Amino acid sequence: MAQSVGIKDVARVAGVSVGTVSNVINRPDTVATETRARVLSAIDRLGYVRSESARQLRAGRSRIMGLLVLDMGNPFFVDVARGAERAARDAGLGVMVCNSAQNPGEEAEYLSLFAEQRVRGVLLTPADATGRNIESFRRHNIPFVLVDRVAEGTTECSVSVDDVAGGALAVRHLIDAGHRSIAYVSGPPGFNQVRDRRTGALNALAEAGLGPDALRELPTERLDVAAGRDAGARLLGLAARPTAVFCANDLLALGVLQAMYAAGVKVPDDLAIVGYDDIEFAAAAAVPLTSVRQPAVTMGALAAELLLEETETETEAESGPRGHEHRRVVLQPELVVRRSSLSAR
Repeated sequence: MAQSVGIKDVARVAGVSVGTVSNVINRPDTVATETRARVLSAIDRLGYVRSESARQLRAGRSRIMGLLVLDMGNPFFVDVARGAERAARDAGLGVMVCNSAQNPGEEAEYLSLFAEQRVRGVLLTPADATGRNIESFRRHNIPFVLVDRVAEGTTECSVSVDDVAGGALAVRHLIDAGHRSIAYVSGPPGFNQVRDRRTGALNALAEAGLGPDALRELPTERLDVAAGRDAGARLLGLAARPTAVFCANDLLALGVLQAMYAAGVKVPDDLAIVGYDDIEFAAAAAVPLTSVRQPAVTMGALAAELLLEETETETEAESGPRGHEHRRVVLQPELVVRRSSLSAR
């Protein structure tokens, strides 16, 4: 294995001190033109590449922001990452994107990796409903911002969407279309988003004078298309099948739509479907999907900006007292109506 070239090798070939090489790299205007040219020639001949990690350790400041999401297979989180990356790039930073795959164990491993790499800060959509991973990570004193999750019981910043309002939007739309028996394909019950969307659905039913028994919940272990297909199969097996279904995200809704198509059930005539997130695939589905839109790109950008604000405040505090005020930003959802829910009853 070839041995890496270090700054001492460059100094030896150029016939200068290590300090002079460092000045050429970091403060070239302080070095004489002839000496600078000799050092740059040695760097080019040897193929020297500066160790960014070593520079960060000396400075105590990383140029990397961590982003840990539930499922990079979900286009919603891809959009969150796009927003975060855009804000980070504008600030001269990069983003290390990791996927917990909705697994608390994998989440804990990635949080440990972020701590080892001494990242500038972390944007986190938690997979661990117990909060233990967050408590463990907090010991490293690395700032973090919760994304798509309200910072309940914590003092950290968070950027989320009002999922109670979103659930109400979805079910109110179905009630207005004449539906009185609705299924909720909910995903893992430990996720706050799943519970909040259910609360909103129940609120809409109560507003219409309907009891909670008008909502038939079908929980799933995951929030993906396969889980949606499984929920669709269970829905087909119900003796008294609901006339409409609200899904906790669009991937579940697309899976339900696939199951209905395979069984010859017409959407929306036999079953109306509403999803959540309004991912790009929602409008492109065989039956365009009605969905509750979350501003995912905006969410990622705002979360990154809050994290940058906090870390910059920490730096400025070294030269004088200045505090960072943690904030909870709650964005509003929007119902986007398409053909999957437009049935006359």
